[in-house]
Amino acid sequence: MAAKIKKGDNVFILSGKDKGKTGKVLKIIKMKNLEDKAIVEGINIAKKHTKQSATQKGGIESIEMPLFICKLSLVDPKTSKPSRVGFKFLKDGKKIRYSKKSGETLT
Repeated sequence: MAAKIKKGDNVFILSGKDKGKTGKVLKIIKMKNLEDKAIVEGINIAKKHTKQSATQKGGIESIEMPLFICKLSLVDPKTSKPSRVGFKFLKDGKKIRYSKKSGETLT
């Protein structure tokens, strides 16, 4: 199954505390029985308390927590608005993603 959202894509947050914000996907986490998750740059920030060790300084640090992919929508490169993703085949048989709002192909 081809992925609708990939690493490096600009996405729009559809729901949650960061609803309406946009960001870049840093990592996709594949889940076995659940829907996949994505870590988005600057979105869903949580505070984590770390204990000091010989190699690491202790304290409170901010980290990005994963979001379910169903809460994300790809940003159309032409209009900069959220859009659904479709798939089509080229003449040479190659499968590509495209934005349903503008028809623009995605890399």
